[in-house]
Amino acid sequence: MTETDLNLLIALDALIAEASVAGAARRLGLSASAMSRTLTRLRQATGDHLLVRAGRQMVLTPCAEALRERVRNVVHEARSVLRPSVPELDLARLERDFTVRANEGFIEACGAALIGAVAAEAPLVRLRFAPKVERSPLPLREGSADLEIGVASEMGPEVRLQTLFRDRFVGAVRIGHPLAALRRVSAERYCSFEHVSASPRGDRSSPLDAALAERGLTRKVVAIVPSFPAALAVVRSSDLVSMVPYSFLTTAGAPRKDGSASGIHLFELPVATDPIVVSLMWHPRVELDPAHRWLREKVRGVCAELARTGPRR
Repeated sequence: MTETDLNLLIALDALIAEASVAGAARRLGLSASAMSRTLTRLRQATGDHLLVRAGRQMVLTPCAEALRERVRNVVHEARSVLRPSVPELDLARLERDFTVRANEGFIEACGAALIGAVAAEAPLVRLRFAPKVERSPLPLREGSADLEIGVASEMGPEVRLQTLFRDRFVGAVRIGHPLAALRRVSAERYCSFEHVSASPRGDRSSPLDAALAERGLTRKVVAIVPSFPAALAVVRSSDLVSMVPYSFLTTAGAPRKDGSASGIHLFELPVATDPIVVSLMWHPRVELDPAHRWLREKVRGVCAELARTGPRR
């Protein structure tokens, strides 16, 4: 055929994803010289440099950035067309790795239940939980992640969303902490102690701080850790105060009748904060994939059980 070599699309997808000739070569199993020759052909075909040097690194041109999602979708659709159709999903024989982006709190609270639910029906399926270093739709767009679980924001208009459950923040201190003896913690007393905050991105303030500021109060955050489990580890061994999603402790910590969980005392925050809406997110190109649809059902089932057994709020 004399038309454009469609294999160039696969090479372009790899180059855009890796932003590196060597990285794209490894992804496609080619030599660096062969990938370099392919880049030359792509430049001729598109009329753009696509990948240019910036110091010691290579960066994508604006044209390549604009093509990112279009190329990724075209390659995925082409592979779907050429993949043998499976009229019925055979879970017992399904061999597949699924990558799920989720924070440590969700993994600790729901990871074991989700792994068990998946293994019970599809023993050859493997779940890979990847950290959410930043909120970005790129892993879903590029296919490096199959699902994302968390608070939906900055995900782009094309990403599919479904609410899994609603949660709220509560205060957390060690058993025996002075705040644990109070039936109701006032905002002034709450701010009289030092705090440890959980933020993957290292944020210093939160909606809680804004609510306290409306009362003319501030809390002293002396440490910021990347996750809720890390914050609780600090709280258990200190007089610092933290706040965590309630469902995280009620599932992972098995609270006692006094509201405590694994050495942690929970209490209602002295100011109101917005509810936490935890969502399931995926890219539309996997919308009709039977295996992906089955996995989404497993996640929804596990989270529905969490919502059912958790407190009414």
